Amino acid sequence: MTAPDAGRLTGLTHRDADWAGLRVVVTGLGISGFAAADALLERGAQVIVVDAGNGSTEQSERARILGILDADVRLGPEHVTDLPAYAEGQVDLVVTSPGWRPDQPVLAAAARHGIPIWGEVELAWRMRPATGAAPWLTVTGTNGKTTTVQMLEAILRADGLRALAVGNVGTPIIEALLDPEPYDVLAVELSSFQLHWSESISAMASCVLNVAPDHLDWHGGEGPYAAAKAKIYENTQVACVYNVDDPATEAMVEEADVVEGCRAIGFTLGTPNLSMLGVVDDVLADRAFVAERKTSAAELATLRDLPGGADGAPAPHLVADALAAAALARAYGVSTAAVQRGLRDFRPGDHRGTELEEIGGVRFVNDSKATNPHAAAGPLQAHASIVWVAGGQLKGADIDPLVAASASRLRGVVLMGQDRAEFAAALGRHAPDVPVLEVPSGDTTDVTAVMDEAIEAALSLARPGDVVLLAPAAASLDMFDSYAVRGELFTASVRRRAGGAES
Repeated sequence: MTAPDAGRLTGLTHRDADWAGLRVVVTGLGISGFAAADALLERGAQVIVVDAGNGSTEQSERARILGILDADVRLGPEHVTDLPAYAEGQVDLVVTSPGWRPDQPVLAAAARHGIPIWGEVELAWRMRPATGAAPWLTVTGTNGKTTTVQMLEAILRADGLRALAVGNVGTPIIEALLDPEPYDVLAVELSSFQLHWSESISAMASCVLNVAPDHLDWHGGEGPYAAAKAKIYENTQVACVYNVDDPATEAMVEEADVVEGCRAIGFTLGTPNLSMLGVVDDVLADRAFVAERKTSAAELATLRDLPGGADGAPAPHLVADALAAAALARAYGVSTAAVQRGLRDFRPGDHRGTELEEIGGVRFVNDSKATNPHAAAGPLQAHASIVWVAGGQLKGADIDPLVAASASRLRGVVLMGQDRAEFAAALGRHAPDVPVLEVPSGDTTDVTAVMDEAIEAALSLARPGDVVLLAPAAASLDMFDSYAVRGELFTASVRRRAGGAES
C-alpha cells in the first residue's frame, strides 16, 4: 500500500476545496461518524464506513441512508481488524470517531502505512466555508465542559447571536457547520479523545477548565492525557482562558503556540487580578475585558444569578464554570448585560445535581454525570451529610484522595459496579467507621432491580436531613448504556419508591 498524496490533504481547508474522489475510511457509525461520512459523500469522496456493531436499529438506518449515497458500509467485528483497502490499493485518509483508541487495529494499520488520521472535529474544521465561517469558542477540561458550553450558549444567545453548543455535548460540529442557516458563533465542547486527533483548529478563544487524571486507559498515562487537553490552546487567536486555581492550565497556556496578540485570561473563585475574572463579595467581576482594567472591574452577574444561588451560595464548581463561560463570551465581544441575562436563563442539564423527590425527610440528588473522582468532588462537598451511591469503571483513576476528602460527610455508602472493591478498600483506609453496602447482593444482572436495591440500601442508611447522592465517580458502561441511562434508572427508582411511600 502506498502513502497518500500529503499535498492534496494540505489543500483541504474549506468545504469548497477539491474533496472529489478522495478515498476515505470512516471508523464508527455513531452520530459523529454518520455526520462525517455524509459530509464527505456530499462532496464527492469515496467512503468506506467500518463499525464492529452488528446492526442496531439506529445503525441499520444510518447504514441504509449512507448506502443510498453510495457509501460502502461494513458492519461487524470482522471489519475492524485491519484497514480496508480500495481496489487501487490506497487509502488517502482515515476519519475516526472519538472513542476509537490509537491502538485499535484499523487505526494502528493506518499509522503504519503513513495514512493521515483525522478526528471528526478536524474534519469539521476543514469543512468550514472559505469565507465568513463562524468563530469557534472551545472548551475542554476533565470536568464541567458541558455545563460551561451550555452556559456559553445561553450568554451568546442573550446577546442576540445565533449560537449553538456543539461537539462532545451532543450535536456534531460538522452538522452545525453545514446547517442551511449559518451560525454566528459556535460554543464547542472538546474531549481529550477529540483533541488527540486534531491538528489545525484555530479557535477565537479557548479554555481548559481543569486537569485531573481521567481516561488513563485510553491515553496511556497522565502525561499524554494532559498533552491532549493542552492542544486546545494551539493557534488560539484572541484569548486563552485558564483556571488560576489549577496551575497546570496556566502552564499549558505558557507553552502554547498562539496567534500573535492572543491574551492569557485567568478565572478564579477569589478576587481577580489584572487580566482575570473572579468574585468580589457576591459579584462576578471582569478585570480583563474593560478599558480601565488596571483600576476598575466590570460587574457581570451576581452569585444569585447562578443555579442554586437563590441563597447566594451556588456550588463552587458552577461559579467556576460561569466565570469561564463569561470569559470566552467576553473575548468574543459580548456585553456585560448579556452575560447576566444568559446566566439567569441557564438551567443545568439532566444528571448534573438534579434534585429529586424527598422520602421520609431524605433528599435524593442525581449527579450521574460525575463519571470520575474529580467530577464527584464538587457534589460531595455541596452537602453536609451524605449517603453516597458510587461505583463503576474507574478507568485507572485513583479514588483515595476523593474518599479521604469526603469521609467526614459520609453517613454511609452504597457501592455498585465493576470497581466497587477499589472503592471499598479506599473507604476502609480513610473512612473505616462508615457503613458500606454493596449491590447487587445476589446474582441479578437486571439493572433496574440493581438500582431499586441501591435505593433501598441507601434508605436503610439515611436519616432525615441526609442527602442520598448518586455521584458515582466512575464511568457507567460496565452496567449501563451510558451515564444518562444510569441517572434515569436512579430517578425512576426514587420516584417509584416515593410513590409507594406516599400511598
